[in-house]
Amino acid sequence: MPAENISLSLLSVISLISFFVFLLISKYSNKIWNGILLDQDFNKPQAFHSLSIPRSGGLAASLSFLIFFIFYYLLFNKVNFEYVILTFAMFSMGFIEDIKLNFKPIYRLILMIIILLIFTIYFSINITSIDLNFLNSWLKNDIFSIIFVLLCFLFIVNGSNLIDGFNGLLAIHILIINIILLFINLENNHENLSIMIASQIVILISFLLFNFPKAQIFLGDSGSYLFGSLVALNIVETNNLNPEISSFFFSILLFYLFFEVFFSFLRKLLSRKSPIKPDRYHLHMLSYLYLEHSQKFKDSNYLNSILINLAYLSLIVPALFFKDNGLICRYWFFSLISIYIVFYYLLYSFEKKQ
Repeated sequence: MPAENISLSLLSVISLISFFVFLLISKYSNKIWNGILLDQDFNKPQAFHSLSIPRSGGLAASLSFLIFFIFYYLLFNKVNFEYVILTFAMFSMGFIEDIKLNFKPIYRLILMIIILLIFTIYFSINITSIDLNFLNSWLKNDIFSIIFVLLCFLFIVNGSNLIDGFNGLLAIHILIINIILLFINLENNHENLSIMIASQIVILISFLLFNFPKAQIFLGDSGSYLFGSLVALNIVETNNLNPEISSFFFSILLFYLFFEVFFSFLRKLLSRKSPIKPDRYHLHMLSYLYLEHSQKFKDSNYLNSILINLAYLSLIVPALFFKDNGLICRYWFFSLISIYIVFYYLLYSFEKKQ
C-alpha cells in the first residue's frame, strides 16, 4: 500500500479514536480525583464561564497523541522524538496547573524556560534563515540561536495560554495556522512533517466537537501549552524546510499569539503593574465585553471566538499571495501592528466608558 494511503488511513483511525477519547474524558473527568479537574474558579480575571467545566482537554489530547505515536511507529518504524518529547513535557507542565497544584506565575515561567531550553539544546532546534540579514549572521552564533528559538517558543506558548479563554478561540486559531502549514508542506512533498501537522488537526477537530459552540470540556493549561508548543515547532520546521517562503510570512501567521503577549507585557509595564499578573484587558476580552454590553447576542462567548478568528483570517489570507516576497510580508507584518493597536484603543475606550 502506498505511503499516502497508509497516512490517510492512520489519520482516519486517529480521528475516530480521538473522538471517543474526548467523549469519555469529557463525560467522566468530573469523577477523576473527586472533580479535581473541574474549573470552578469563576472569580479569576480571565474567567468568562458560569458552569463547572472540566479542564481535561489536554489530558484527552495527550492520550490521543500517544495512540497516534504508537500507530505511527508500528506503520512506519520510526519515531519523531522531537514531537513525542515536546508533547508530553509540555502537557505534564500544564497538567500540574490543571490539578490545582498552583505555582506562582514566576515559578511557572522559570520551569517553562528550563523545559524549553533543554528541549532546544538537546534536539538542536534552530532557525536556519530569516529575512533580516543582521539576524542571519547572529543566528550563526550558537548561544544567540538558542536564545532566539527559546524566545520564539515562549511567546507562542504563552500566547496560546493567554487567548485560551473562550469556547473555540485558541483551537480554531491554531487549526487555521496548522491547515495553512499543512498545505505548504504537502505542496513541497514534506510528508513526515505533513503527517505530524495533520495529526494535530484531526485531534483539534475532535476537541472542538466538545468545546464549540457549547463547552463540555476546556483545553486547560496542559492543552494550551501542548498545542502552543507544537505549533511553534511546526513553524520552525516549516520555515527551515521551505526557504523560498519569507520568514515574515510565518511571523504573520503567528502575529496574534506573539503580539498579544508582547503588547500585554509592555502595557502592564507602562502601567507599573506586574507583567505576569493576569487582567481583563486583553483584546479578546475587550471584544467579548463589547459584545456583552451591546446586548444584541444571547451568547457572546463563542461568537467572540468566531469574530476574532474571522478578522484574523481576513488579515492573513492576502499574505498567502505574496508569501515568497520578503519585502511585502515585512510591510504587511508591521501594518498588522497598527491595525491591532487601533482596534485595541477603540475597544479599550469603549469599555472605560461603561
